[in-house]
Amino acid sequence: MMTRRVGIGSVMLAALLLAAPAGAQRAVSPPWQDDPFPSRYKAPPPDDMLLRGATILDGAGGRIEGGDVLVRGGRIVAVGNALANPGVREVGAAGRWITPGVIDVHSHDGTFVLPLTAIDREASDVSEVASPNSADTWIETAVNAQDMAFDRALANGVTTIQILPGSTPIFAGRSVVVKPVRAPTVWGMKTVGGVQGFKMACGENPKSWGADDDNEGPTSRQGVISYMRQQFADAQRYKRAVEQARASGGAMPPRDYKLEAVAGILAGDIRVNLHCYRAGDIAAVLSVAKEYGVRIGAIHHATEAYKIPGLLREAGTCAAVWADWWGFKVEAQDAVRAEAPMLEQAGVCVMMHSDSPADGQRLNIAAAKAAAAGRRIGIDIPPERMIKWTTSNPAKLLGLEKQVGTIAPGLQADLVVWSGDPFSIYSRADLVLIGGAVAWDRAKPPTEPVSDFELGRGGARP
Repeated sequence: MMTRRVGIGSVMLAALLLAAPAGAQRAVSPPWQDDPFPSRYKAPPPDDMLLRGATILDGAGGRIEGGDVLVRGGRIVAVGNALANPGVREVGAAGRWITPGVIDVHSHDGTFVLPLTAIDREASDVSEVASPNSADTWIETAVNAQDMAFDRALANGVTTIQILPGSTPIFAGRSVVVKPVRAPTVWGMKTVGGVQGFKMACGENPKSWGADDDNEGPTSRQGVISYMRQQFADAQRYKRAVEQARASGGAMPPRDYKLEAVAGILAGDIRVNLHCYRAGDIAAVLSVAKEYGVRIGAIHHATEAYKIPGLLREAGTCAAVWADWWGFKVEAQDAVRAEAPMLEQAGVCVMMHSDSPADGQRLNIAAAKAAAAGRRIGIDIPPERMIKWTTSNPAKLLGLEKQVGTIAPGLQADLVVWSGDPFSIYSRADLVLIGGAVAWDRAKPPTEPVSDFELGRGGARP
């Protein structure tokens, strides 16, 4: 029989667990739910107001003409027509449109910061590439909160951003969700209350990196899928050991941050955002996910998802897509402009995403371009459904649907007042509220100092 030495810390932990009531033992959270980097976000004092007379797209499929929104204490109190004013500031919005704040579910803001330096070609903060499994990393520890992309996104109606690691590793690490507000560190921007996100990748990116000289990792598509299965199998054993220790009060296995994160995926506590393009690659990863009881939250990029909508519906997996990115790599050759409306018509959860600080300012226009392509082939998606691609559907992916993403009583007042139809290139975000506080007012020039990153770039704000 093999005897294992147990450290004094483990012995003390086991004794404490055994001495505690059974219910208390079960109440201890598994280690993959720990957040070593807590949020320090402080919501600014809210501005109570009544937005009056706008066209409202509520993010849930509804549209109200000449509608009002009452905001008090940072939350939406009422939505409808001819609301009574309880004595708050009234903002005339006749001729304008109101939507929930835009949500970008795929950004590299703060890590792919322009201007790039020479070292970024060899050692970028977007991805940790020491191994094809970087599951132990947290992208928030790399984010530069001074990136001007956050200001630019805010001024264009974006109120929530998921920052993801890059797609070089197969298991790329955890994401962070932020508000695009000024803060000295990312933790002053970090939201709470959602589901912890995670980035995985398949296809050309990870296999190409593995094929480079001196790099560790699979060099083919089949190798990438095999690697995923092995990591899930290893994490499954680790997860069982943790659960058995928690149930029995025995010693926990030594912490392994890579296995811990993947175990959290298996437990359903960490939600996967999968970088994947080709239909065959998407189908292969969905098969692996089914084998291990994992739900992929969304396929990102998903340029061939329109070929396999039934697989996405069956898996309960969304597609986060572009409007017209095509041809920049081999696996993006078979993209179609009408993919979003085609998937919507097929009953798939759809959302727009940026993967770019430039597109991150124009997600409403990306939705408009995709919808226009749909109309050209006979699929008409009206504005009240289009708006879900940039608001309520992304909120559900991030686990924030009870906080943001729709205009409904009780939700946080993350709102945008647009100068006109938000799906027109001529419209601008006139007023942006985050938690009921005015975060951007186009009529009032910003008074805070200009970021150094903005110097020489044509002004502080767009």
